Amino acid sequence: MMDAAIAFIVLLVLIIGGLWVQFAVGAAALIYLFLFKGVAGWKALGLVSWGSANSFTLAAIPLFILMAEILLASGLSGRLYNGIAPFVKRLPGGLLHTNIVGSGVFAAVAGGSAPTAAAMSTVALPALSARGYNRRLVAGSLAAGGILGILIPPSITMIIYATFTETSIAKLFAAGLIPGILLGACYSLFIMARALLNKDLVPRDTQQRSLRDYLQALSDVLPFGLLILMILGSIYSGLATPTEAGALGVVGAMLIAALYRRLNLAMLRSAMSRTLLMSGNVLFIVFISMIFAYATALSGVGEQMVDWVAQAGLSKVGLLLILMLVFAILGCFMEGLGMIAIIVPVILPTLMAMGVDPIWFGIFVVVLVELGQLTPPLGVILFVVAGSDKDTRVEDVVMGVLPYFIIILAFLLLLIALPDIALWFPNLTVGG
Repeated sequence: MMDAAIAFIVLLVLIIGGLWVQFAVGAAALIYLFLFKGVAGWKALGLVSWGSANSFTLAAIPLFILMAEILLASGLSGRLYNGIAPFVKRLPGGLLHTNIVGSGVFAAVAGGSAPTAAAMSTVALPALSARGYNRRLVAGSLAAGGILGILIPPSITMIIYATFTETSIAKLFAAGLIPGILLGACYSLFIMARALLNKDLVPRDTQQRSLRDYLQALSDVLPFGLLILMILGSIYSGLATPTEAGALGVVGAMLIAALYRRLNLAMLRSAMSRTLLMSGNVLFIVFISMIFAYATALSGVGEQMVDWVAQAGLSKVGLLLILMLVFAILGCFMEGLGMIAIIVPVILPTLMAMGVDPIWFGIFVVVLVELGQLTPPLGVILFVVAGSDKDTRVEDVVMGVLPYFIIILAFLLLLIALPDIALWFPNLTVGG
């Protein structure tokens, strides 16, 4: 345990000192191996590197990123936003609900929080601010809606978790669907309650719309609905693996772009360029994290943690509450994939010894990562939303997102109390 403590302290010092998370995790892993086995501990790094790269599962990541980038580059997020708006405008809170619903729908094809937040914020922040909506309310709802991107499947974060824990991606995708919808519904309930308590916060929509307007709006949403159905339906029915579904999604995104006459060589070149950059970053984190996971497995720190928890008499709920605190603190200066790489390989053996379902824990971890993405000062979604509009400051996003932070904490407690929220749907569709 002393070797693990030294490696973790080195990791924190490097990150706080400003070193990129990837290199900090890699340096800590190499030091950890050296402390435990000396130079001999580095001899297996070649096999570990090959094992982390030779993965059919990880091939899904660039495919889902490319699908999202095609939709972003073709400007279709604006059409999706405008298509949802007429159906929710009359609810208390007006177009703020469009931020939540639009984020949820886009999340189901984007696979990540940053693309979801960027797509919705670019459209919504300038438009709603011009209509008289409170800027902080708008920014908070966009940041909270954006993080649904890693909970509503397909989710790149779930793929990473599945890689580390050797769990079923199809089950994780199924497990994230109901919690994602419920969390989005909690956001909308909060918006309605706040709008009803203070009717001056949100301008009223008095515009009358005809059946033709609603049909036009529906035609803007329908292609996205069909794309979601194709991706998730093929996975849940067993017709395609997540990687194959990702390839289908890319083809579907290109067809949607072609349908709206946005498909061209320049757009594809831009989408593929951004996909290469993002995929390289994510997969490099995975590669480095596999080395750290190898170091923790070799040292047996997970088994030592099981013994320590048993001796301390810590309950399952108590350990999960401690994890909530740890993720919230680490989220202040570390991004989500790094947190998964450091914590999950160490703590999972202990939780499985306590009878915690690894699929349920995957959803719990994803929500914890969501919490970290909203935690100042380095929560990535805060900067994505603020960067989408020149008149919006990070401080505005932080103040706007604080109520949603509390909602997410309450939702985590609900997941602990009622684990079937995450487990019911995968047991129904993919099998127990």
